Amino acid sequence: MNIIIIGGVAAGTKVAAKLKRDNYNYNVKILTKSKHISYAGCGLPYYVGSVIEKQEDLIQNTPKEFFELTGVEVITEVEVTKVNQEEKTVEVLNLATNETSTYQYDKLVIATGADPIKPSIEGIDLDGVYFMRTPEDAIKLRKSIDEGKIKRAVVVGGGFIGLEVAENLTAQGVFTSVIDMAEQILPGFEPEIANYVENYLADQRIITFTETKLEAILGDGKVEKVKTNKRTMKADAVVLSMGIRPSTAFLNGSGIELSQNNAIKVNKKLETNIKDIYAVGDCALVTNIITGKDAYVPMGSTANIEGRILAQNINGDNLTYEGALGTAVVKLLGINAGKTGLTEDQAKAEGYEVETVTTVMEDKAKYYPGSSVFIIKMIADKITKKLLGVQVVGEGNVDKIVDMAVMAIGLNAKLDDIQTLDYAYAPPFSTAIHPFAATVNILLNKIKGNLISITPREYKEGKANGYKIIDSAIVPKITGAPYVDISKTHEELPEFDKDEKLLLVCDKGRRAYMLQQRLRDFGYTNTIVLEGGTMFNELKAE
Repeated sequence: MNIIIIGGVAAGTKVAAKLKRDNYNYNVKILTKSKHISYAGCGLPYYVGSVIEKQEDLIQNTPKEFFELTGVEVITEVEVTKVNQEEKTVEVLNLATNETSTYQYDKLVIATGADPIKPSIEGIDLDGVYFMRTPEDAIKLRKSIDEGKIKRAVVVGGGFIGLEVAENLTAQGVFTSVIDMAEQILPGFEPEIANYVENYLADQRIITFTETKLEAILGDGKVEKVKTNKRTMKADAVVLSMGIRPSTAFLNGSGIELSQNNAIKVNKKLETNIKDIYAVGDCALVTNIITGKDAYVPMGSTANIEGRILAQNINGDNLTYEGALGTAVVKLLGINAGKTGLTEDQAKAEGYEVETVTTVMEDKAKYYPGSSVFIIKMIADKITKKLLGVQVVGEGNVDKIVDMAVMAIGLNAKLDDIQTLDYAYAPPFSTAIHPFAATVNILLNKIKGNLISITPREYKEGKANGYKIIDSAIVPKITGAPYVDISKTHEELPEFDKDEKLLLVCDKGRRAYMLQQRLRDFGYTNTIVLEGGTMFNELKAE
């Protein structure tokens, strides 16, 4: 059987390797525009920052090494220009010689990935404009840094790659700003989580400017300034990380069905609408596990999973890929952020009766050296108690929380199902009640009415207006607010009326909840707890 795979990197090489591993007699060829077959795309920002020191560490396999290891023939620096479904052929242009040729296939796998968005603006081709998609991009940028050519940089795009590049530029001593035309950085994250990260990055000398559109790059032969809709900024370099588009233009006229964003539509077996043509990776859509709707999730992890499943199906299995949750995690100058599942707004749009809670939890035993906190937002359906999403930010291993949520959501778990499991505990790793389970407990308390609280988003929207702030921290923190120490509160508080609107605030929310329970027993009927406390919210007493 002749199998042609268009594209390498993650999905294409995974399909090829698994095909040959399970059936070495197949004739498998990879055709790729790049001179590399497989490289560490997610590691590129870390080469810029010299975390990854050697260029060769970015290249996971050369074509020769891949052939020797797997038996897959790799043809580099060629571009597939047309797919002829009826003849079962692809037309190929040799980028070095400009010669064309035709390849016959029995099965065709499209794994062409995605291309970086390149805006049509003045100065886009100036010296000092960089992208971050291939090893050559990272090598070129780091070379300029090492040569002392870059002192001030502007990163265009506040997504994962853009922020990782900003982190690594800053680590190299480059004064770095980030601009993004969206209302927030970290697309797909809750606004309050993104705002928290934005403030943290500012403290680390990375200033982000949202709702700021790139209009032009100015300079005489090389980058000197960046013009936006709000200001003009000095810069020696501009790194464009404005997102990606599926690399599928060559499929026009092929009959292969594309989505609105030109990603390839596939079913759960990763088949296109054309027999014997498949698509995997960043060029294709997947299914959202929760909603069952099409989703675009361009991640190396999903690309590898899809590739493995597809190879098994071509080899005779009948497997399905049920989809993805949009899981992601990012490391940023001492703070990490991760997410999976639906956001609060997405869950509401899908018709769920949404309840959320935001908690501040120790990430390990408080007394253990290096302990810190997780800030966790958990989203669930109030009626069924089905877990719908989790977002987390903190200095520690946030991926633990995210992966636990992935497993729970993927198995259609309810909060009650995951509340009392014996998660791994020892002081260096976690707390006795795991921070994930503790957040589940608090969300269930809220659903049951044992906790009456207001979320950080609701507080910012003014839903606590008219409430008197009560400082209930271990020591007073809020200037001008009455202070109540729960350890000394064993009877009614004559200074407050029983029906007075009281907003209880402490550092993290725990002592405020305890005080609410105490006051409820004393007959106080109108108290609410501010989730996340002063650690996550910006507030002051009126």
